[in-house]
Amino acid sequence: MFKKKISLLLTCVLTASCLMAGCGSSSSNTAQSGASGDGSAEKAASEDSRAAAPSNSGEVITLTFFDKNTGDAFDNPVAQAITEKTGIKIEVQQPTGNPEEKLNLMLASGDLPDIVLMDRRSDIVNKYIAAGALVPLNDLIEQYGPDIKEMYGDILNKSRYEDGKNYYLNNWYGLDPDPDRAICIRMDVLDELGYGERAKEGDYFTQEEFRDILAHFKETYTDEDGQAAIPLSANSDYMPAVISTFKAMYGMKNYFEKDGKLYFDVRDPNYLEMVKYINSLYRDGLLDKEWAVNKEQIFTQKAGSGRVAATIGLSTDGNKLLREANGEDTDKQFYMFKVIADGTDPNKTTFSPRSSLGWDAIGITVKNEHPEETIKFMNFLASEEGQYLLMWGIEGKDWDIKDGKHVPRPETLQGFKDDWNAFTKETGIRKWTWFIKNGYGADGTPYDLATKYERDAISTHALTSMANSTWDTAPYDYIGPTAGTQEALSEQKIKDIIDTAFANMVYAESEEQVESLYNAMISEIDANQAAAIEAIYTEKYTSQMDLWK
Repeated sequence: MFKKKISLLLTCVLTASCLMAGCGSSSSNTAQSGASGDGSAEKAASEDSRAAAPSNSGEVITLTFFDKNTGDAFDNPVAQAITEKTGIKIEVQQPTGNPEEKLNLMLASGDLPDIVLMDRRSDIVNKYIAAGALVPLNDLIEQYGPDIKEMYGDILNKSRYEDGKNYYLNNWYGLDPDPDRAICIRMDVLDELGYGERAKEGDYFTQEEFRDILAHFKETYTDEDGQAAIPLSANSDYMPAVISTFKAMYGMKNYFEKDGKLYFDVRDPNYLEMVKYINSLYRDGLLDKEWAVNKEQIFTQKAGSGRVAATIGLSTDGNKLLREANGEDTDKQFYMFKVIADGTDPNKTTFSPRSSLGWDAIGITVKNEHPEETIKFMNFLASEEGQYLLMWGIEGKDWDIKDGKHVPRPETLQGFKDDWNAFTKETGIRKWTWFIKNGYGADGTPYDLATKYERDAISTHALTSMANSTWDTAPYDYIGPTAGTQEALSEQKIKDIIDTAFANMVYAESEEQVESLYNAMISEIDANQAAAIEAIYTEKYTSQMDLWK
């Protein structure tokens, strides 16, 4: 643990400095769009299409469902309720090895399941569409999918293939308003250095205030065992997220956009300023010397030791260690904050990059002999009723309606706390995460009960401190070179050059050396056809934006 050694003069300086910054603002982010008719005949037709009608005989239909995320038997209470509602029973298939290898094998052999779930961000989705393995959903949705249309809204438009048709439904779609990335600082450190009131209110810090916090921590605290303090540390296992978090201070995105054209992010004028700032922290001993090699276990141990003042990204396991050492209510935990670069609007930071188009693509294959029944099954699960069944469980057993709101039973919440995996497997709650929409239902309760209904102090604080930092990465989806092409190989080489240069620039001995290394990197990527790759980005980006109109 640390011993406090702050002088009276230092305390006066910090008290004055804490008056320098303004306050951030907060906002809520929910999405609701839909289509509905207003005539009685249309209403009757809509209600009929929502009803479960698996077959003319009323017999239960069994469909095979390839899900890369789970292979459990479809026999728990939620699964049984789904079958009762839809007349559909699912036979879940899951690969024993690499999901994409299995998907490629199924496509090549023609041995397809009835429903397939794939990583939407992978090129495997386009392979299935191009091979004619997926059924176009537009007519089916129009006739049997009123809830799909209502819940997905414009997401359907943005998920169209280049021929203008929808071949899948998105999973985990819509912008999740919860913070994703941040600069995390221990609350007790902020309090002792004179920033406590602002910190508790969720205010942001300027880059110089952040440097000030790190510097004073280094100078005024020492470990009882004589180990040096580590003002700022990072987890090297998540290096892309670490770099993204630094970029967020400057409002930078995946690409540098200028005059309607896209370029590698390193061409953004802010990129060089960012690297200079990180390098200055390193040269001044404020950034962990092992920042680029800290594996998860080492990073957690450091974060939980009390030797670290701030981290790039939240260490939940580090906080757990701090609570174990100091008590459940300790303020010696890391909280999420915005650190704002000079000249950046606090409301235009990019700490939480998320795609509104979600993680997965779920499609009906051409081998499916019951497409109409399948789309009705999908429509039910995509509906608000279906979402609460999937994510909350069964009404009257796992949750109740009170004063017009969904209210989980205490034992349901406790089940997740006691043993998440065992509870989901036994009850089926949050086990079948299909067609999931991020956000909140009509009554204001979150669809994702387990992670959003009850919040601890840190996640509650983050809703304020990290407000207005979520942004949609969807416009940049699928704009890279086609996999397996020479252009794709060139792109990967350029990215490797950039990654190597980034680490070398952070480790540079002077600002002049940073500039020299940066210029050398730009020359090297130009020599490796960066302009040609950027032309591909621009062309595909423009085409995608035109398709969305």
